[in-house]
Amino acid sequence: MADTQGYSNKELREQSPDMSEYSDRQHMSIGRYCATRITTLKPAMRPIANPFKVLSLLNLQQWLFFLVAFFAWTWDAFDFFTVSLVVPDLAATFGKTNKDITWGITLVLMLRSVGAITFGLAADRYGRKWPFVVNNVLFIILELGTGFVSDYNSFLGVRAIYGIAMGGLYGNAAATALEDCPAEARGIISGMLQQGYAFGYLLATAFARGLVNTTPHGWRPLFWFGACPPILIIAFRLCLPETRTFRERQALRAESGGLAGSFASEGKVALKRHWLLLIYMVLLMAGFNFMSHGSQDLYPTMLTNQYRFSANRVTVTQVVANLGAMTGGTLVGYTSQAVGRRLSIIVICIIGGALLYPYTFTSSNAVIAAAFFEQFCVQGAWGVIPVHLMELAPGSLRTFVVGTSYQLGNLVSSASSTIEATIGEQYPLPPLVNAKTGKRTPRYEYGIVMCIFLGCVFAYVIILTFIGPERLGRNLDVSHDSDVAETTHRDLRHEQHVGHGDSIDEEKRAAAKGVENVP
Repeated sequence: MADTQGYSNKELREQSPDMSEYSDRQHMSIGRYCATRITTLKPAMRPIANPFKVLSLLNLQQWLFFLVAFFAWTWDAFDFFTVSLVVPDLAATFGKTNKDITWGITLVLMLRSVGAITFGLAADRYGRKWPFVVNNVLFIILELGTGFVSDYNSFLGVRAIYGIAMGGLYGNAAATALEDCPAEARGIISGMLQQGYAFGYLLATAFARGLVNTTPHGWRPLFWFGACPPILIIAFRLCLPETRTFRERQALRAESGGLAGSFASEGKVALKRHWLLLIYMVLLMAGFNFMSHGSQDLYPTMLTNQYRFSANRVTVTQVVANLGAMTGGTLVGYTSQAVGRRLSIIVICIIGGALLYPYTFTSSNAVIAAAFFEQFCVQGAWGVIPVHLMELAPGSLRTFVVGTSYQLGNLVSSASSTIEATIGEQYPLPPLVNAKTGKRTPRYEYGIVMCIFLGCVFAYVIILTFIGPERLGRNLDVSHDSDVAETTHRDLRHEQHVGHGDSIDEEKRAAAKGVENVP
């Protein structure tokens, strides 16, 4: 059995010497590792395949896994943005300031890590399916709860619990969409999956226009509506089985003497062997989240306050920017399959850095083009992340590691807009004076702060990606998991059967035809 699906050993060695789970990577000296950082950036010069041909490699069940993960991630983003789109309305209802209401957003960001840990461990121990379902049940309850809250403290309480639910979805969605995906299609599927977040923002913007303040209930119908689609997502997921990769792992655990004991043993080995990698992934995700929040959160404020854009001009700019994000994420994720994960991230970050000046210093409508291409670059780099994290993460704790590293990075970067706003106040502009009332609105030069801040973030991400590992095309099956091999003292690559008498090769042939044997 080949070490990596769809890749020859020669191509893998050319791409990166540290990809094989059974190589000498664990014993590589620091000096040799540093020496390979440049050589491993060289692409294997694999031809870029026709994207439609690549997508045709997925069978029906793999497409369904991707779609249910994409819809869930999209609606997760929709639910998150509902609050940020109605901050003034919430403030008026509860008799609070806009700043008070943003604590509801901050609490979500702070508690997402709790959800990533809780639901990630549950998904790695019990399966992807039921934690996913519970996650979406919570979305229904909490969106309805937000729509019915009558006071500020209740609002904060509901949004805090929502933060836990939101944090639990990302790792599970990535595992559901990617761990059974053909290796050659992982890049484009990763890019498409990640852009569910931008798509969720566009949907939230559109539905806010149609549902907020169009009925006597004010902002509440937006949250009531937000509770409905997860019902369909739950029904969709219930119709699908566990992923084949997880079922193989569970079968081996049962064969090895017990599910709980085997999971605990695998977890201990994974943490012992990969603790440094886990720290690296959190630091990388901190940089990525600073990159996205730093380029997005304060941007509408910059356009309205510094450049005096109207609400409609800001909306158009934001929509076009998100279209650029969706395009960039898909295309860069796709090309990363041929040129490598690290090189794709580094190149697109360099281009993004070069576009910072027009993105932050253009005061005319031409900024729309700059916003499109800047977010093309930012989310282009993000398009590589789901598959990059999946290929780096230890198999036994895949959902936990992917989700937790992402959410801890999010926690670290949650103050990015506050940092930019605070520094921006050190660069005042002439205030805007209302001719009728004489009211003075302070103005600040946010553009220069965002430009410098994001320049530093791009540099950080480039350096961290350069020194980090890459495992392009890594086989995600349990039979190629060196942590399991150490736990069980067996080299499963050379064994035909993994529990219940099911041949791995037979399961793969069945999966290739879109057939699953599910009890």
